[in-house]
Amino acid sequence: MWWIYALLSALFAALTAIFAKVGIKGVDTDLATAIRTVVIIIIAWAIVFVKGANGGIANLTRQNWIFLILSGCATGLSWICYFKALQLGKVSQVAPVDKLSVALSIVLAAVFLGESISLKTGIAAGLIISGTLVLIF
Repeated sequence: MWWIYALLSALFAALTAIFAKVGIKGVDTDLATAIRTVVIIIIAWAIVFVKGANGGIANLTRQNWIFLILSGCATGLSWICYFKALQLGKVSQVAPVDKLSVALSIVLAAVFLGESISLKTGIAAGLIISGTLVLIF
């Protein structure tokens, strides 16, 4: 079931790039990111309240808070850089380079989370890195 959500995530990420490229024409990218963030906040909290998951806030540990906040900071910085890159470059170049995050996630998960990297996963990460370098240079 996880792969269905992963594929939907990829689809929505692709649509994000297309919609953003059109939406940021003549707009400061930081302003565009702020507007996008407000929309995401509204949608995310609506889902939380509809599901009745808001009661889980009381169960969050200090570690949960710290790492969710750090994740939010990383997401925000990623979006700011992504929108600026989209404004300056082509979607067909920016979006694939942004997906270098897949290979970086594999490496970081091995280093920080102790996840093992299979031969298949290592080859896939290597191909992603190689493809990214081809696009950049």
